[in-house]
Formats: sequence, structure tokens, C-alpha cells
Amino acid sequence: MDSPTRSRITGLVLAGGRGTRMGGLDKGLQPLAGEPLALHVAKRVAGQVAALMISANRHLDEYERLGTTFGARIIEDDTDDYPGPLGGLLAGLRATSTELLLCVPCDTPGLPTDLAAKLVAALDAQRADIAVAATVDAAGCMAIHPVVAVVRATLADDLAAYLEAGERKVRTWYARHMHVEVAFRDERAFYNANSLHELADLERTLDARPERGR
Repeated sequence: MDSPTRSRITGLVLAGGRGTRMGGLDKGLQPLAGEPLALHVAKRVAGQVAALMISANRHLDEYERLGTTFGARIIEDDTDDYPGPLGGLLAGLRATSTELLLCVPCDTPGLPTDLAAKLVAALDAQRADIAVAATVDAAGCMAIHPVVAVVRATLADDLAAYLEAGERKVRTWYARHMHVEVAFRDERAFYNANSLHELADLERTLDARPERGR
């Protein structure tokens, strides 16, 4: 990515969830190929952005160590009720000093190396506020990956109001704004691990550090 575009973006790795489907384990710290999931994701994103943040609500010291290589800043949700990924996104939007925020979940270790570039290009072309990643399967069905997105920092106040109203759905909040869905051709780049079973599947089937973008 050219440096002017990269300088507009801060990356945010969302690792602040409860890990309910992993039996309460901290998902971002679970090992894949000998390294924490969140570290794989940070490696994929760090070269695409001007700065990196990790959203975490527990084991902060471990995330601090994990992010040291990238100079990552660790941020916590502003609320105590685990409002889901939008809570982490709000904290990121409040903390960023750049125009745009690239948010990604901590359990997608094969993210494309051109993720930020493609999302930002589509956002600029459509004059949108949010650009969301999507993939199309062999049958032509589109799958949206809601927490893989570039979001304008100016939406922080609107998101805060949305959460204060008790709302939690990511795609419903996106629908309030001009947003664009950006298709990536390789759905494997977005494979994630919501459970220990899915993590084991990733261990077997996903090259955690592919050489090429998707």
C-alpha cells in the first residue's frame, strides 16, 4: 500500500470478547501453530496501517507483550457489560488519531495482505463511511464479514448513541450509514475460529501465514 493511504489508517484487532463458545477462554491468546491467534492477526495487519491497537478486556499484560513488536496500544471497552464487537470498535474510534480505522477480529489469521488497500479504495470510490469485507462462494452466494471493515473515525458519536440505546447488532448499525461491501475472491482468508473445534480445523487446514494477498 502507498504510504499516503497507509498513513490514514489505524488497525484495531478485536480481542475483547468473552470467548463464550470457547468455554470462556480468551480467544486471542489461544495457540495456532505455536503462536497466539491475535499475534497472527497483528502480523497480517501491521504492515497495512500507520499504527496498531488491540482491544482487550482481560489479560492486558499478555496483550501488551504480544503487541510490543508492533508498538501496539492496548485499549479497553468504555463499558463493563461486554457490548460485543461494537464496544471494541467504539473504543478504537475514540482512541485513533487517524481518519480511518481498520477493525478485524482476533481469530482470522489468514487475512489478505491487501485488505486495507481494497477496503479504502472502495470507501473512497463510493464516498462511503464504512467499507465491509465480503466473499462469494462457488455457488455465487455472498457472505459478509461484518467485523472486517474500515470505518471513518467521525462515526464515534453515532456509535456511542447506538450502544447507549441498547443496540448491539453490527450490521444494523452499518445500515444507518453509507456503506459498501467489498468482495474478496478467496474465502479461506476469512476463516475464523469461534470454538476450540474450529481452531483445531484451522490448525489442520489453514496456512496461518500465506505468502500472497487474497
